[in-house]
Amino acid sequence: MELRQLETFIGIADAGAYSRAAMRLSISQPILSRRVKALEEELGVALFHRTGRGVLLTEAGVLLAQYARGIVESTRTAVTAVKASGAVPQGPVVIGMPASISAVLSVPLIQAFRRAVPGISLKFMEGYSGHVLEWLGNGLTDIAILYDAPRLNIPSLRAESLLTDELFLLGPRDDPAGVGTGPVQATRLSCLPMILPGRPHGVRVLVDEALAALGLEPNVEMEVDAMHAMLQLVENGLGYAVLSYSCVAHQIAQGRMRIWRIAQPGITRSLLIAASTQRPSTKAVRILRTILRRQIQDMIARGSWAPDPAVFS
Repeated sequence: MELRQLETFIGIADAGAYSRAAMRLSISQPILSRRVKALEEELGVALFHRTGRGVLLTEAGVLLAQYARGIVESTRTAVTAVKASGAVPQGPVVIGMPASISAVLSVPLIQAFRRAVPGISLKFMEGYSGHVLEWLGNGLTDIAILYDAPRLNIPSLRAESLLTDELFLLGPRDDPAGVGTGPVQATRLSCLPMILPGRPHGVRVLVDEALAALGLEPNVEMEVDAMHAMLQLVENGLGYAVLSYSCVAHQIAQGRMRIWRIAQPGITRSLLIAASTQRPSTKAVRILRTILRRQIQDMIARGSWAPDPAVFS
């Protein structure tokens, strides 16, 4: 059984007629007939019913089609991956990430990628970690940066941990609820006016589960899924939020809001880089992964990801 025989068989099955398949495949009808006949003789079964309008798959033909499509697609993917492994980088490359990461990483990442591989298109897809994971699983993105929040089925992916990300309490500069100074007990989140994203956002799930372990739930006065709007509401004194320091390093440095460490328990999550199992790992994708790791390491070294003790209230 040869690959070209299977490709011919699928082409005829999809076209529903030898004449249409011959036009689509740019192969003469006699050659198509010989390939199918050889395949039928090898398998010892008829694969098509001939009708006045064309052909229909037999029961054996339907069964073969199920396997043949996977074989042909896997072969094409393998050829693409092997060619790409030693070739000049080719694109486009598609990356997915949550808005909280995109806000601090997208611009320097694009700049570094363009310097490394000029001419290669880099496409960003932004959404919740759950959405990013779904895109990755469906082969819509090559790689993704995402948080390993509860209920994300990440172990099945080719994933690598980049860092442990701590979540902090953020509040207005004048601290209207009187949180005060020093670390904030997690129990306080049950009485402070909280502005949190709705479920199934990863931050909301983490906060809910941290308080549920204490027999409590957060005092959610507003559910806001847009990070930019959430931070504006905090700055304007309408409540408190929970986010990573990297999302608000600029605002904290300018004194536009305050930050507290959450204790007993602290709330953390892992930042991961994951690769799609549905798309080939091209040279351009591998370059992007390397740049991503370097960008994260640089941010950690500059203090842009974890706060200096001096910034705490």
